[in-house]
Amino acid sequence: METPAEPLPALVASGLCNVYTREQFGTRALAYGRRDYYKISLTTGRGRYQYAHRGVLLEQPALVFSNPLIPYSWEPLSAEQGGYLCLFTEGFLAGNDPSVRLQESPLFRLGSEPIYLVDEAQYAALSPLFAQMLQLLQAGAAYQPEGVRHCLQQILERARHLPPPTTYYQPPHAAARITLLFQELLDRQFPITSSAHALQLRTPGDYARQLSVHVNHLNRAVREHTGKTTSVLLAERLVHEAKVLLVTTAWSTADIADVLGFAYPTYFNNFFKKHTGTTPSAIRSARV
Repeated sequence: METPAEPLPALVASGLCNVYTREQFGTRALAYGRRDYYKISLTTGRGRYQYAHRGVLLEQPALVFSNPLIPYSWEPLSAEQGGYLCLFTEGFLAGNDPSVRLQESPLFRLGSEPIYLVDEAQYAALSPLFAQMLQLLQAGAAYQPEGVRHCLQQILERARHLPPPTTYYQPPHAAARITLLFQELLDRQFPITSSAHALQLRTPGDYARQLSVHVNHLNRAVREHTGKTTSVLLAERLVHEAKVLLVTTAWSTADIADVLGFAYPTYFNNFFKKHTGTTPSAIRSARV
């Protein structure tokens, strides 16, 4: 849930979009947490932005992309804060185009760079797009959502050519935060409800790439806060999900092995017996 320091507009209820000037809200700190919508901020003024397990000190104009799956916080460090905020849902941006998947966008997907620095000329090109969206959204009965979507799409296109910050820092409790993000990524892969659906993230390296950290850093953080290695947690979850599928579905062992990311059923059988002391077929027989 959004903090009172930032607008919680009608867009959350209506599934639409809204735009604000940062003079209204940019001078207030935002507590670390997730929001219910996507947000693009065009910022001026100094401030400290923390995104997932990383932080960056902003001392020049920037374009910031906030993802509802990733927690973030904002701490203003100067009295003057300018620019715009655009809050929207995936449904609004998609309109009638079901192919829009913001979680697959290079600007919003997990592990992407959330911040892009802009120079004076780039700010001058981006600012009118936000101003135009604000004007369109204030048009009342004459409101045209297609015009707002067009501006948003132009902003997204321009952002692809902007440089990210060169220096991030590790904020306090970064290890705890990255552990939480790892666990949330793991949880979101389950339950598996179709034999046509396979795990997208199977190894510690897969998770590290999604979180934009080195696998050794991920392993240290996870072990520090859970007492177990990343590999152990993944194995425990795979065993649990395998048991669920063996007991609750009629899928073949080969299908279960496939959806859980094993290249061959024999690999799955060996893995399962190693971690449980029994075989998949024995678990399935015991349910009768």
